[in-house]
Amino acid sequence: MKKVYANAAEALDGVLTDGMLIAAGGFGLCGIPELLLAAIRDSGVKDLSFASNNAGVDDFGIGILLQTKQVKKMISSYVGENAEFMRQYLSGELELEFNPQGTLAERMRAGGAGIPGFYTKTGVGTVIAEGKEHKDFNGETYILEEGIFADLAIVKAWKADDTGNLVFRKTARNFNVPAATCGKICVAEVEEIVPRGSLDPDKIHLPGIYVHRIIQGDHEKRIEQRTTRKKEDA
Repeated sequence: MKKVYANAAEALDGVLTDGMLIAAGGFGLCGIPELLLAAIRDSGVKDLSFASNNAGVDDFGIGILLQTKQVKKMISSYVGENAEFMRQYLSGELELEFNPQGTLAERMRAGGAGIPGFYTKTGVGTVIAEGKEHKDFNGETYILEEGIFADLAIVKAWKADDTGNLVFRKTARNFNVPAATCGKICVAEVEEIVPRGSLDPDKIHLPGIYVHRIIQGDHEKRIEQRTTRKKEDA
């Protein structure tokens, strides 16, 4: 089975449709599938729903799809750093489903494991719990959260082999693993594709069984918030 494609547009060819649910890896601007997001923008698909920790910033990450009005709904934990996200949400142009970060990660993981729902204490007594089933276990109240089953997962990894085994680098792993597992099709962009057999099996973070298509590319790796210390006087 061919998994390596020449570029993001080719890897997404025949996959994208209007109205689909996409699970996207990344945290802030760390480990985001920036090349695939740009290709989604260029494809012109619309009415998309994204399950992602956040929507990037105004001109990077999922933010570029907000600018072109291609996103209908966000399932997210954090919506700061993005003025266009805020504008669209407050004006009623964008649907928003808030999730605590742990709940969002577990919803993706559950979907990848074929689990339709699970109970959690997180969010009980808050707006997160409104409209959700409540159940008591051992005297504690829990709410039912549904697993996320995405039409497509897009992720960013450090290395891959041609069978789709992925290795992530440090904190850039973040939401990428659970996002990858919950998609019917998973497309990964990586910094390097290495020969088959060169990855230590004990160091593989995501087995290739979950990954259907791979591209290698150059990444900007933009820094979301740069904090520096003032230069001290000599």
